[in-house]
Amino acid sequence: MTSTSPDVTRPAPRAEADGTAGSTAGDITDELVADVFARACPSRRTLENVTGKWGALALAALAEGSHRFNALRRRVDGVSEKMLAQTLHVLERDGMVVRDVRATIPPHVEYSLTPLGERVAARLCDLIRLVEEEMPAVLAARARYDRARAADRAADRAADRAADRGADRAADRGAG
Repeated sequence: MTSTSPDVTRPAPRAEADGTAGSTAGDITDELVADVFARACPSRRTLENVTGKWGALALAALAEGSHRFNALRRRVDGVSEKMLAQTLHVLERDGMVVRDVRATIPPHVEYSLTPLGERVAARLCDLIRLVEEEMPAVLAARARYDRARAADRAADRAADRAADRGADRAADRGAG
């Protein structure tokens, strides 16, 4: 993940059979040097699709196996029908999810992971397990932070009141 510019993703030069550098023309997927930190790199959008709230949960649910749309919606509690449909379309476009439509009446549609989706979902599931395992530490950190912030706010309010009283006394002396 090397970047030469904050907004440019450059193709890698193609090596010829004789070991010399060749043309950069051809299939862009063979030549792309992905750099998620580069503004224009398409890997950034893919990372957003995968790690967004609904993308990560949809991929993790599909890692458990194929799901029909409504079963997936029930598994990903809280997602709206519209957001799940949009998420699945984006993940399908990125090559993570496959939509299998069976010609039955009514139509039977199932979603499952592609080999790429399986690899990505496996890493997301590892992250999900880590977060779930560490929730006691996270909750303790939040409580410490909230207590410290409350103490800071109380100290700020006390300082403001003291400053206001000092300003009132000074005004009283000046008026007298």
